[in-house]
Amino acid sequence: MSSSTRNSVNSDTMTSHSQGAPLLELRNLSTHYVSAAGTRVVRAVEDVSLTLHARETLGIVGESGSGKSTLALTMLRVLPPAAQIVSGQMLFEGEDLVQKSEEDMRKVRGKRIAMILQDPMASLNPLFTIGDQVGEPLREHEGASRKTAWEKAIQLLKSVRIPSSETRVTQYPHEMSGGMRQRIVGAIAISCEPRLLIADEPTTSLDLTIQAQYLNLLRDLQQEHGLGLIFITHNLGIVAKMCNLLAVMYAGKVVESGPVSRVFNTPAHPYTEALLSSIPRMTEQRQRLTAIDGQPPDLSNLPRGCAFAARCPRVFARCMVEEPPIFTPSPGQTARCWLAAPNTAHASSPQVSVGAL
Repeated sequence: MSSSTRNSVNSDTMTSHSQGAPLLELRNLSTHYVSAAGTRVVRAVEDVSLTLHARETLGIVGESGSGKSTLALTMLRVLPPAAQIVSGQMLFEGEDLVQKSEEDMRKVRGKRIAMILQDPMASLNPLFTIGDQVGEPLREHEGASRKTAWEKAIQLLKSVRIPSSETRVTQYPHEMSGGMRQRIVGAIAISCEPRLLIADEPTTSLDLTIQAQYLNLLRDLQQEHGLGLIFITHNLGIVAKMCNLLAVMYAGKVVESGPVSRVFNTPAHPYTEALLSSIPRMTEQRQRLTAIDGQPPDLSNLPRGCAFAARCPRVFARCMVEEPPIFTPSPGQTARCWLAAPNTAHASSPQVSVGAL
């Protein structure tokens, strides 16, 4: 990413923040999985606070098991029976989704908030045609007739650049390639023109060429419809390309957040530094990739103090006994780390150019 692009990202961030009230605001949100006997509690999402404005793109990264997907399911209130939202607020366009009834949430899902899942075959029913599935949200939320929904489905497939849309609507999911299925899921998600789109690792099953096309498509759809976009991924290169805000999750908590360029250039949490250091860079001829030693903690039996302390190369005594609060090392940037506390002396963080990813 060029310096002009980075400047554009920062400009977009400042512009959207000046637009007034946020589209989505999470306040101290916590979701736990509780065993049937109530003896084991997995703190999958703990005390998460995030803000997203219209037309902004928030990337959420972290290792598997850090709570990213559970956070997405929490925002849509489609959690499995064992999961419970135990505290916090989810303010979407000023309305607290936590307090809404299930009937009210059905009017929100697919209409105002939509989600693209990692595996498109988990979203598509093999027994129904593409036209029926793309048109279903229109019939459910807007009361469209089958004919009207079918016609709109053709237009939606064209908008996600699927050729021969008139033929494709009569076909079934197994007759499509992986890239086409992912685009169809995208068409379903935008069918009712939602205000917020959550994409949970939507490029995992795509090859690099199709992945680049799909990312460009999502960005074009965001600009066309004015969406707020949440992008959940393991790929920090995608974050650099797509996002202007970043949240790093570890052990169910957001350990660092802020504008992408600021987090990449001056990471305030050692976990963020470790993730950035583990990425191969095209600018270096020979290098040894940095691995993060150890394993993430058991979320049902979290250690005392900082959850990352056992794996942190810069750990000191306070980290082992006292959990760090949220600090603000720079405007718009937050970190849950004692190293980010004011007047804390520590080694400077390595800078990572966004363009190197």
